[in-house]
Amino acid sequence: MSPPAATLTQPYDDSPILLAKKNGTAIDKSTTYDVCEDYEGNYRFAPIEEAQVSRAMIKRYFNMMYERAVSDVVIVGAGSAGLSCAYHLATTRPDLKVTILEASVAPGGGAWLGGQLMTPMVQWLTSALLAKVVRKPADRFLQEIGVPFEDEGPFVVVKHAALFTSTILSRVLALPNVVMMNATAVEDLIIRTDFQGRQRVSGVVTNWTLVALNHDTQSCMDPNTITAPIVISATGHDGPMGAFSAKRLVSAGLLKELGNMRGLDMNRAEPAIVNGTREVTPGLVMTGMELSEHDGSNRMGPTFGAMMASGIKAAREAIKALDAAHIVDGKVVG
Repeated sequence: MSPPAATLTQPYDDSPILLAKKNGTAIDKSTTYDVCEDYEGNYRFAPIEEAQVSRAMIKRYFNMMYERAVSDVVIVGAGSAGLSCAYHLATTRPDLKVTILEASVAPGGGAWLGGQLMTPMVQWLTSALLAKVVRKPADRFLQEIGVPFEDEGPFVVVKHAALFTSTILSRVLALPNVVMMNATAVEDLIIRTDFQGRQRVSGVVTNWTLVALNHDTQSCMDPNTITAPIVISATGHDGPMGAFSAKRLVSAGLLKELGNMRGLDMNRAEPAIVNGTREVTPGLVMTGMELSEHDGSNRMGPTFGAMMASGIKAAREAIKALDAAHIVDGKVVG
């Protein structure tokens, strides 16, 4: 009988890097390699072993999962509201461990394009169509993160929505206290009875998105959990995974019924979303267009100022809730 594959001598066992790890010795980072940046046919890379790539990814990802099993704040959804929230929260409170969960492979939500798949992004005092619109005074956030725009008086226009989204993504992910797990779905909320006898959202139940989408095609594939004293839900309006937390509150008996999003009215929609951003049930702050389903407010279409401002307010609401709580091991105990 052949020995297990893991015990077989592999052709890369003599790799200097793997040998250093195996022997517990330090890797000499001063080592020079035979590389060449020549675009005339002689480009050469430093050597690498396939196992090094696998181990580098696995170690970092699962260390991150282990360390973030208890987080200070979990943000569900990495669209414009969730990312704006993460930036404000993590820069205001660098002591907090902020964990972002995004069901899609590509973070950004609906902020990669403007209206009807067109590329400009508009922000206004009221709002504009056919572009990515940011209504004033939300343009101040664009200035803070360094996104250029054209000032049209009551509103500003970003030349391509992806310029905003890529910029906020890079700013957020560069922060040392923020991690993001994309292609990761939230399948449920952790709901416990708290010290006051109230039902409190106390974390999230997670799974790979591809697993979450295939529970009907496979046998039981159990999830994982992340404990957190505050969960911020930014899953957007109703869709494949939209308005998740709002709908779960109804099925869990914590909300009588959904308000259901009303028709498009930009002038009513944006202030309603920003001003309505709040802790909707103990432990759960709701932001962005998910609030339109929870509260029954209007949709706003291709204008994005309220998403940014709602995200900032959600961060502030989370900080207030955290400051008012006594927290032990990720649980609010007083």
